[in-house]
Amino acid sequence: MSLEKFLNQAVSSWMSSEGPDSDIILSSRIRLARNLRNFKFPTLFTNDEAREIISKTKNIFVQENDHGFGQLEFLEIDDLKALEKRVLVEKHLISPRLAEHATHGAVLLSGQEDISIMLNEEDHIRIQCLFPGLQISEALERANVIDNILEAKVDYAFDEKLGYITSCPTNVGTGLRASVMVHLPALILTRQMNRIIPAINQLGLVVRGIYGEGSEALGNIFQISNQITLGKSEEDIIGDLISVVQQIVAQERAAREALIKTSGIQLENKVFRSYGILANSRIIETKEASECLSDVRLGIDTGYITHLSRNILNELMILTQPGFLQQYAGGPLRPVERDIKRAALIRERLKLEERRTGGD
Repeated sequence: MSLEKFLNQAVSSWMSSEGPDSDIILSSRIRLARNLRNFKFPTLFTNDEAREIISKTKNIFVQENDHGFGQLEFLEIDDLKALEKRVLVEKHLISPRLAEHATHGAVLLSGQEDISIMLNEEDHIRIQCLFPGLQISEALERANVIDNILEAKVDYAFDEKLGYITSCPTNVGTGLRASVMVHLPALILTRQMNRIIPAINQLGLVVRGIYGEGSEALGNIFQISNQITLGKSEEDIIGDLISVVQQIVAQERAAREALIKTSGIQLENKVFRSYGILANSRIIETKEASECLSDVRLGIDTGYITHLSRNILNELMILTQPGFLQQYAGGPLRPVERDIKRAALIRERLKLEERRTGGD
């Protein structure tokens, strides 16, 4: 395994398989925030403390070979180029904060790219597990296995009343952030999202863009996650999230059925216009590409397009991001060069898929 493998492969291995409700739910993610007792938080710790945290964590997984999820690759963030860090962010393998602001940051990645253990981000340790579709309970189970391995070897900062102590007060308690990434084009087209988002917020959940806090909902893709970690058990947090997400999935499906019933020809026209743009454009920006890819994915999920798989859309959503495009091109590109490269790559990939499936 090498850094090149993580950088050159757009779709992580776990993304190639489908999970429950994969037509709407792209992925489930669990993140556990943990800190070591008697070490300052990353905003205040010394260089020596930072290096000791890395050493302690790295050695645990180098020595531990029977945990059931394979060898983990260790990468130091300071050793990566800016473009390499950006690609890892676009693939959701590290956070923007770890890429841009971490002091002596590092990450341990699994070969399937479904496990990411970030070191010296906002907290000393952040365990992330990703699963396709609605498998948030399964992701938590995997994260707890990793957490137990660590807790057996290091002394966590933990209080009997408060729970796990974290750098940000909003994570104190379970230290659990559970999120589900959903594709909701029909709720956007029917203008229901403006009503749904405030209702979700009132339930203690938050809706964010594709790369989390402060990011844009590119391609009608949203992250729904818990806000509260203190005073609730992991089971309650997961249960509440699953309940809300299942309701949103039902509403998205109902909205898709209503669009097909009342505006079928208009929806079909929108899908194939977007496909035409992707298949023929010579210049295309990130936002337009994301919107067209969203329309085409909706066309696949509603049966209008039958010669493309969902996986190619998952791949192109990542492959057409600015960092990955430049990695693919072998170096920095000016914005207009990226737009030209993006259009060419999409055309080539669609043609390859059509030849593979025998589509018209």
